[in-house]
Amino acid sequence: MKTIYTGLIALYSAIAGAASPFSVKARRWVRGRRGWRERLSSFSRGEGKVAWVHCASLGEFEQGRPVIEKIRRDHPDWKVVVTFFSPSGYEIRKDYRGADMVMYLPTDLPANVRFFLDHIKPDLALFVKYEFWYNYLSELKRRNIPTYLVSGIFRPDQYFFRWYGSFARGVFQVFNRIFLQDEQSGRLLESIGYHRYSVTGDTRFDRVSQIAAAAKDLPVIEKFRGKESLFVAGSSWDEDEEIIVRYINSNSGAMKWVIAPHEIDEAHLCRIEKRLTPESVRYSRYVEGAKSCRVMIIDNIGMLSSVYRYASIAAVGGGFGRGIHNILEPACWGIPVLFGPHHLKFREAVQLKERGGAVSFDNFETFTSVVEKYLSDPVALEAAGNASAIYISENKGSTDKVYKEIFENQNAENLFKKR
Repeated sequence: MKTIYTGLIALYSAIAGAASPFSVKARRWVRGRRGWRERLSSFSRGEGKVAWVHCASLGEFEQGRPVIEKIRRDHPDWKVVVTFFSPSGYEIRKDYRGADMVMYLPTDLPANVRFFLDHIKPDLALFVKYEFWYNYLSELKRRNIPTYLVSGIFRPDQYFFRWYGSFARGVFQVFNRIFLQDEQSGRLLESIGYHRYSVTGDTRFDRVSQIAAAAKDLPVIEKFRGKESLFVAGSSWDEDEEIIVRYINSNSGAMKWVIAPHEIDEAHLCRIEKRLTPESVRYSRYVEGAKSCRVMIIDNIGMLSSVYRYASIAAVGGGFGRGIHNILEPACWGIPVLFGPHHLKFREAVQLKERGGAVSFDNFETFTSVVEKYLSDPVALEAAGNASAIYISENKGSTDKVYKEIFENQNAENLFKKR
């Protein structure tokens, strides 16, 4: 099975190379990995220790970031190497100052794995949420390098828990401990005979709380909002925008509106502007005289988390596609959150709905009923916002639990001493 797996990885790499002339994502994936051996050859671990943190993409990085930064604070002599599988993570965080090296993960082929581990010589390996690369994990186990999964979460329909998943289940035995988001994931692991886990929660709650604490003042947003309420549509896609813009066109005077699309290419921005009937302005073009505009379109990346602080209601995009984006960022500001129907695989979305801090919509009519309920009933609006704030507050603290088990547990200390 290992030979078959390695062959499939080689095939995947070849397909990505063949697709690179035709796909921007594939091209970044291929080009980003060029020269990785030379980069690693220049890496010096020094006299301290090294923590290697692997993240599939940007979301997993943000999930692992509180742990990374606690390691840096408490162990300033340690070096940190961060790897990404996806271009969407690497391209945005390649200059992250909290790491000594940020790079794409070399393809999971045995020779690549040995070269990578020989050069960074990690004393600790952390995988965030998922990404089970068999050859990397097997070699970490062979070298007796303490390896952990942080904020893991599992579902019954995953292949690990199917009759054909016996080969895949072997990767769990590599981890010294798996830190889980919920009890259900623990029961699933126990069903296949794995018991070295702790339910420590989701480190994303700590991360969004950090982001909120460090949020920037945005005078332009404050001036645009004025004394009115503000609705923020964050990380929106076409399907979300079609519904939201239709409502804005009929009710632009109900409050001010900010649309922060997930993709900010010129074609998408123009498409939003053409759909809108009330006057709109892009964030980069706002001037004092544009106060008459009812809608602002955010045409940059990186400020959305701070924009949410000015909102009374937020809608988070992606729920009409593969899945919703980060709903915790607006929730931490104590406001109700709306999102589309494809959210059932997202634990925080289901729980926030159960608490009353979130509502899903699947068409224009349901969106309208939710928004107008909040606009007409301040008590309901406040109750939903309070539910969001309490949900965030009650779920903070995962980072400290994970850190304590890794660095303060006596068994963990013994593992480090052996190295």
